[in-house]
Amino acid sequence: ARSQDLAPCRTCGRRFAQDVLLRHDPICRKVFNKKRKPFSSMKQRLQGTEIMTIRKQRPQKKQPEKKSNWRQHHEDFINAIRSAKQVTKALKEGHPLPPPPPPSINPDYIQCPHCSRRFNEAAAERHIKFCEEQAIRHAFAAKTTRPVGKQPVTQRKPPTAPALPLQKRAQE
Repeated sequence: ARSQDLAPCRTCGRRFAQDVLLRHDPICRKVFNKKRKPFSSMKQRLQGTEIMTIRKQRPQKKQPEKKSNWRQHHEDFINAIRSAKQVTKALKEGHPLPPPPPPSINPDYIQCPHCSRRFNEAAAERHIKFCEEQAIRHAFAAKTTRPVGKQPVTQRKPPTAPALPLQKRAQE
């Protein structure tokens, strides 16, 4: 008989008596409108210890991603295809090959001051150190070592008589 008096809550759908529903409804709406924070078990464990008083380190802001230069990449790709088509056409017809297209320069790459090659940031950092050491070694080695190969003839030795073989020496 009591179950007929129950009315459903508009927010959660549970059934309550009318007088209880009047108290439940505003609380239920308030609870369901809030987004629940994710549970932190670490915070729970550290609660009441000295570690809890240590200030949290905020996560570092993400570096903004570099703008992609897709248009330049697309143009390079199209030019590469066109030059490849010209080469195949020249080979097919027996004409001389066209000159190769100029290499595309990536603006994001860093040029090595020693060898003029280009690298991305991480590789350039490693390479430039290595290349600088190699350039110093090469320059130092060129100053200290003599050229490899035949030495220039300064003065000829006077001709001498050939040495006697060991068997003839033993007989004498």
